[in-house]
Amino acid sequence: MSTDDTARGALDADPRQEWQHWHEQRTAAVASSYGPLSLTGTYWLSDFPEGRIPAVPGLWRADGDEVVLTAGAEDAITVDGAPLIGTVRLAADHAPIHESRAESAGRRLVVLRREGEWAVRDFDPESEARRAFRGIEATPYDEKWVRPGVFRPYAESRSVRVENADGKERGLGLAGEVVFDLDGTDHSLQVAIEDDGSLWAVFADTSSGKDSYRFRFLRPAAPAADGSVTVDFNRALLPPCAFAAHFICPFPPPGNTLDAEIAAGERRVAEA
Repeated sequence: MSTDDTARGALDADPRQEWQHWHEQRTAAVASSYGPLSLTGTYWLSDFPEGRIPAVPGLWRADGDEVVLTAGAEDAITVDGAPLIGTVRLAADHAPIHESRAESAGRRLVVLRREGEWAVRDFDPESEARRAFRGIEATPYDEKWVRPGVFRPYAESRSVRVENADGKERGLGLAGEVVFDLDGTDHSLQVAIEDDGSLWAVFADTSSGKDSYRFRFLRPAAPAADGSVTVDFNRALLPPCAFAAHFICPFPPPGNTLDAEIAAGERRVAEA
């Protein structure tokens, strides 16, 4: 191995450099054409019984397990890359935003379903929030915020009702809790399990709403076979609703507000 390769390997293994790379990638993803800054509206179809959403082209109606979209040439909507003149049935989109089926003049019209309710989301790369974005304020890496933890699964998955950013209550699925130590005191966070086995927590702390956004997300990697897991608050994330008010992020469930200050990770959207 050459000297350059050795130096490069040491750089790759440096957690500060790894964190900086993560932060830069995260900022780029947020600022991308169809990142969270581009969301200009979430429109629940139940609020538009006639099917016409003033800000969105086309006629949108819920019909059981699908949404029926009707469009004319004047709507300039494409579905799967082809102009839509007539009617098409759409299921909920699950692919990345830029791969969603419906598009109009560069805007992605994403079909969403939550607890049986249908909505259309409008992602516009020309959004005001995206143009005004100046970055994410984040605390530099500090190894003290990397804590060993243990995942303790529940015997059965649970669902709790929590308020969402749009003011409505919705169910939040929880699969267990992660227990970890901060300054000699045990803490725990209730978590969900993602499809890839990684964990997801919505949490607040004593800095929330003051020195950081009102709540944040944490996404630890999948636990090991013995339940051990790394809790790295350096990678605490701002929720999507910190970037655009049209997201319906869940608030922390009961018990997920830590009585400690987590002076780490993403803190707030940078001001212009």
